[in-house]
Amino acid sequence: MPLALEGKKAIVAEVSEAAKEALSVVVADSRGVAVSKMTDLRKQARENGVQIRVVRNTLARRALSGTPWEILEESFSGPTLLAFSYEHPGAAARLFKEFAKDEKNFEVKALAYEGELIPASDLDRLATLPTYDEAIAKLMSVMKEASAGKLVRTLAALRDQKQEEAA
Repeated sequence: MPLALEGKKAIVAEVSEAAKEALSVVVADSRGVAVSKMTDLRKQARENGVQIRVVRNTLARRALSGTPWEILEESFSGPTLLAFSYEHPGAAARLFKEFAKDEKNFEVKALAYEGELIPASDLDRLATLPTYDEAIAKLMSVMKEASAGKLVRTLAALRDQKQEEAA
């Protein structure tokens, strides 16, 4: 069904606004995926701070023009599904990676993060980014190991000093 000009303008404005706030964008093709599975994917996306939009390619090009995400234009062929991550840059990539494991028809076309185009083959690069909490936990474990190592070295030095004094 053809869209009226006003409808097209509204879609372009909505997608453009979504793109301005996004930390990363993932482009995918969902041909052949059951509607019930896509509904589940949309629900998971909302829970993870990801907005999913199905947009016509010409409207997507117009909406992303002038944004850091315009580098994705080459991936706009066939049905286009755009996922905008708002809370964590790897949220959409992680979500799509998990979804594609079960759905063989689901295909990630490309990703973009901080103005860099990332091919779909490098999906793990963005999907494995640690969340804020994971990064803090890793930092704390490194700091804990470093302080424990310093304590062990200090105790060993004291032991060596006492052995030297006793001899």
